[in-house]
Amino acid sequence: MLPASDESPRMFHSDLLDFFSRTPWWTVPLLWLPGSSAFFGVGLARGLGLLHSTLALAAGLLLWTLTEYSLHRSVFHWIPSAPWGERFHFLVHGVHHQWHWDRFRLVMPPAVSLGLCVVFGLLFRLVFGPVWMWPTFAGFVLGYCIYDCTHFALHHLKRDWRWFLRLRAHHMSHHHNPRYKELRFGVSTTLWDRVFGTMEPR
Repeated sequence: MLPASDESPRMFHSDLLDFFSRTPWWTVPLLWLPGSSAFFGVGLARGLGLLHSTLALAAGLLLWTLTEYSLHRSVFHWIPSAPWGERFHFLVHGVHHQWHWDRFRLVMPPAVSLGLCVVFGLLFRLVFGPVWMWPTFAGFVLGYCIYDCTHFALHHLKRDWRWFLRLRAHHMSHHHNPRYKELRFGVSTTLWDRVFGTMEPR
């Protein structure tokens, strides 16, 4: 059990809820790398060739990056005008901005990500059909895995790789520079910030 500490403050009165609000970063690749591989394998087993499956995987990965950007820009920064609005925002994303140093609240808890996997999986089946959905969803899930691991690394990994420092500066400006509070929503890539004009203040 991961207890509350100065690094990871208590969020809930319930010990059970508070326990499940903390997630070590390594649970993400442990759960979703095999998951992505399994989804890719189902597509191959259903008759898709390796080339088509790989192209679908790449499309799913690109689709994840757009989803990551869109969710961060809209849902994560949305504060509903309702009595529960502030609480909703805090639980979804505000906690991360308030306690950005908390290494146990940087990735999504498995209970939440598994539920979302079912929802997105059903959506992919509707859009891509019962065969093409599998490698495309594999790429989407792989993209999510890369995103969550990258997010953790940007906050806690110390490396002097040029590309990493650029991406880290991009994300940290969103956190710590008031000019970029509603800009620079991409985490694993800056692509969509460039496409949609959210790199720099106008």
